[in-house]
Amino acid sequence: MHLKELKSLLSENADRHFRIRLPDGDAIPLSFHVTEIGRVHKTFFDCGGTRRETETCQLQIWVGEDYNHRIETGKMAGILEKGQAVIPDDSVPVEIEYEDRVISQYTITGHEITAEAVILRLTHKHTECLAPELCGLPAIGRIPAIGGKSSCCAPGQAC
Repeated sequence: MHLKELKSLLSENADRHFRIRLPDGDAIPLSFHVTEIGRVHKTFFDCGGTRRETETCQLQIWVGEDYNHRIETGKMAGILEKGQAVIPDDSVPVEIEYEDRVISQYTITGHEITAEAVILRLTHKHTECLAPELCGLPAIGRIPAIGGKSSCCAPGQAC
């Protein structure tokens, strides 16, 4: 889900609770806090030597001992508006960082709207080989290379 979609979802459902469901179906405890909203820009080289970039909006979720704490959709929309100072582009994907024994990053795979709540459904974030042709792997959806190229190496070329 992109930031623009999340903002729209929250504004269209301003009178509901805001909830998050993990990939295994368990819910993040209702007393969670959004402790950070940030723009994460990553510039890197893949295993084939291609320079790539990604940019995301990352929400860090934390559960403390404040068991009566609740975030409503209106409050969450306000948090996202404050983040606009560092994330001016609403077209970036949103990721959730959450610690449950280990710190994990999740992408938003969908949502549910009930009479009481907007529930984000998360999925695990995965690693992948971005130069499968060099590793003898089948082609998969890849992060675009800087400059729009999908890879600097073509089969049969020296890299």
